[in-house]
Amino acid sequence: MRTPIGLFVTGNDTGVGKTHVAAMIARAAKAQGANVGVYKPVASGCPSESGNLLAEDAEALWRAAGSPGELERVCPQRFAAAVAPHMAARAEGKEVDPALLRSGLDYWRERSDFLVIEGAGGLMSPLGDEEYVADLAHDFGYPLVVVVKNQIGVINQTLQTMIVAMTFRDGLDVAGSILNRAAPPDDDPSLGDNRRQLELRSVPPVLAEVKFGQEEFNPPVDWMAVASSA
Repeated sequence: MRTPIGLFVTGNDTGVGKTHVAAMIARAAKAQGANVGVYKPVASGCPSESGNLLAEDAEALWRAAGSPGELERVCPQRFAAAVAPHMAARAEGKEVDPALLRSGLDYWRERSDFLVIEGAGGLMSPLGDEEYVADLAHDFGYPLVVVVKNQIGVINQTLQTMIVAMTFRDGLDVAGSILNRAAPPDDDPSLGDNRRQLELRSVPPVLAEVKFGQEEFNPPVDWMAVASSA
């Protein structure tokens, strides 16, 4: 099996814009000439259309990567309720399949040079009674990119996430964070200094800052190099 380089995109909370940023990474890597594979192991809160549950985040990733392979393979486990995936599965009389969470990536490993994997929620978001997103990130072994929401409180939340990454099992590699403004501009007084404060206090670097509505990294980021060097 091929062993492509890649990144595991997580967040410091829910609703921080992980999918938007992960799609930006996929789009940028494709523009660098990579064959990009995208994978979201499980999703909840999926709307139904014609009897099928749609993972809208997975479709956004797939389109950003240039629509490679089969869309169904991007997110093989989808559930309707907008709660933690294992609880959403149980609401349907099902269980999240931990083996499929991991083996579903094989399809993309075989046909990609670069992988973008998006977790559900943050590192300690549960995927089962005794399993967390961090377990999945550990087993995949790809460096983390932590999407952090640019608002007051981001310093505390980001540092907590970094501490979890460093101490979980034998430690998770962290490539860095991306400061993302997921809401329109307002009078939040922290916005002008959040990046500088993170750069002062966090050992993993701030890789980029994304403003509200921004679709490309400015300045550009060499994501292939980030994945290779982490």
